[in-house]
Parts: sequence; C-alpha cells; structure tokens
Amino acid sequence: MMAAIIGWSHSPFGKLADETVETLITKVATEAIADAGLQPEDIDEIVLGHFNAGFSAQDFTASLVLQASDKLRFKPTTRVENACATGSAAVHQGVRAIAAKQAKFVLVVGVEQMTTTPGPEIGKNLLKASYLPEDGDTPAGFAGVFGKIAGMYFQKYGDQSEALAHIAAKNHKNGVENPYAQMRKDLGVEFCLNESEKNPFVAGPLKRTDCSLVSDGAAALVLTDTTTALAAKKAVAFRGMAHVQDFLPMSKRDILKFEGCSEGWRKALGSAGLSLEDLDFVETHDCFTIAELIEYEAMGLVPEGQGATAILEGWTQKDGKLPVNPSGGLKAKGHPIGATGVSMHALTAMQLTGTAGGIQVEGAEIGGIFNMGGAAVANYVSIMQRMK
Repeated sequence: MMAAIIGWSHSPFGKLADETVETLITKVATEAIADAGLQPEDIDEIVLGHFNAGFSAQDFTASLVLQASDKLRFKPTTRVENACATGSAAVHQGVRAIAAKQAKFVLVVGVEQMTTTPGPEIGKNLLKASYLPEDGDTPAGFAGVFGKIAGMYFQKYGDQSEALAHIAAKNHKNGVENPYAQMRKDLGVEFCLNESEKNPFVAGPLKRTDCSLVSDGAAALVLTDTTTALAAKKAVAFRGMAHVQDFLPMSKRDILKFEGCSEGWRKALGSAGLSLEDLDFVETHDCFTIAELIEYEAMGLVPEGQGATAILEGWTQKDGKLPVNPSGGLKAKGHPIGATGVSMHALTAMQLTGTAGGIQVEGAEIGGIFNMGGAAVANYVSIMQRMK
C-alpha cells in the first residue's frame, strides 16, 4: 500500500453560475484539509488537476489553491493535465510524492468550470482531447468521436441500443441518491431507448441520454503515507494503481478493444494481488454509454463483443455481482473534466468508509476506479481498500 486518503471534499456538480474556478478550488481545498483533521500549514505539497483547454480565461491556475489559506504560501504546487483523466493524473502524482517520501501530506484538488462557455466553444474545447489531424473536423465534437466508435461497434457486434439504454437508465437511477449529482432523475429504460424531442440523436447511434453532462464542479483529497494514516480518524489505502498511456491516433489501434484500459486493469490488479472478482464495486469512466459497455470487456468482466450481457443480465446494477457506477457515474453526476478523477476517488473513499448515504454499496470493502482521457488514450486505474 503506497499511500492513503485521509480527508476529502466534494462540491455539487452542475451549472454553478455563482461560482468561479477560484471559489470552487478554495472551498474544496479548505474543506478537505479540515476533514483530514489538519491545518493548512501541515500540507507539504499541492497538486491541481485542471484541464481548461479554453474553458477558463485564467489559464495559470496552480497557485489559486493558495487562495484557500495564506499558510499554503510557498508550498510546492503543480497543475497537471491529461485530458478527461486529469483528476486521476493529479491523484497519482500525489501518491508518487508520498511513496517517494518527498511529502508527508499532499493536497490534491480537481476542478473545471464548463457551463459559462458558449455551446459551440464547448465542443471545440473538448475536441482538443482527440487527435486533430484525424478527428479535428468531426461533427458534434467529442460526441462525434464516440459516435463513430459506437457505429463501428454496432457494425461488428450488432445493434446495442438496448444495452446502451440500460446503462444510461442504471446510472441515472443510481444518481438519484447522489447529493453531488447534476441530474438526480430516474429516466427509465424506455425514455433512454427511444428517440424523442427530449432525447434526440446526437452523433451516430448515440442519443442525448448516451452522453455525459457539461458541468462545473470540484473535489479534493488529502493523502498521506499508510503509517501516518493509522493515526487518522479514517483512512482508505491505495492497494494497487496503474497509469497506461496509449497512442493518440485511433488509426494506430483497434479502438473497439480499449487496450490501454485492459492493460491498466491488469497492472493495477496485479500490483494489488487481486482479481476483478475481489472488487465490491467499480467507478468507471462513462463519458458515453458506449465507453462503459466497452469497459466491461476491457476490464475482463465479459469477453470482447459481449458487453451487453453484463448490463442486460443485471451484473452491473447496484445489487449485481459487480456494481458499476453506484454514484450514477459521469452520466448522472456530470463531467467537469479536471474534477472527475478526484471525484471518483472521493466517492470511492465514502463507499469504503460506509459514509456514501443513498449510493452506498452494502458491505463494500474493496473498490476499483477507472478514469480515461481521450478515447482510451490516458488510462488510470486505482484499487482502493479501507484501512480504518
């Protein structure tokens, strides 16, 4: 076990018109430090996850964390970015600082404010997470990229509309009980399955209910070494972790396999000395429902091309054999890019300490996290276990 989470904070996700990137950062940073039972001066290092890509005019944001307290002045602070996996990139960098004994307490913050950007600009900003020479002119932005992937999957394995609708409906049902979620509404399978004025096709076979929400929000964690964590009031350890980076151009890979995701799970589970069957739940990156479907296969839950089995037979429901996205996932929770991976870790920590409220998976002891940047390009897996 390389490090542990001993404190966390999570803002609501959604259209937060009264907030700024700065206020979101300072609120969660202050709350996470207090939740860990520490003072700002106890923090040794700070890592900020902030994708930006044009969403915020303030592009140099690392030192905004210091606005939370004058006592954070002169602490080493770094902003990291790895597309939609930016939050987990920040978390993993914090863990490495602990493991290298360069810091005793690390504050990790993830943030994004997207809703103040005009719609067409949102699409352009998100498309920057693709390989522009190949995908820069894709209609519907990043939804178009995943619409292309969905179309290829349908062509190879048959129409998966029912499976995608069940994934969307599952995640929206789970999100009803998540107080941080942007959309807390049980939409039902029929609404998600059928095209309508409120659920039009967006890109390829993907409808609006297949796409995660544009969102504002922030989350924060405090990390420390496992020995120090034993003295904390609560602690959730990193039992295993992996970061696997793949080629950016989809033309250089079999995009229907998400091989970086597979390799990430293999390495993280191997370092933890566990198998997928040992996990009590998974928080996975459902930026689009087709992504969650393929991730079932990539993590080894089902063979290639059989992702639909996992959802249609109820395996990934909250009461199934491997609950996936009990939080509601990005689909219901929202997807403020830089905050997403930190949010996944905070919500997993809540699950493993039995403090997740209505989204609690009963008896959860070990959880897995998969956070993805681009189309399975940046792949981060964390295996988490409660210490106390």
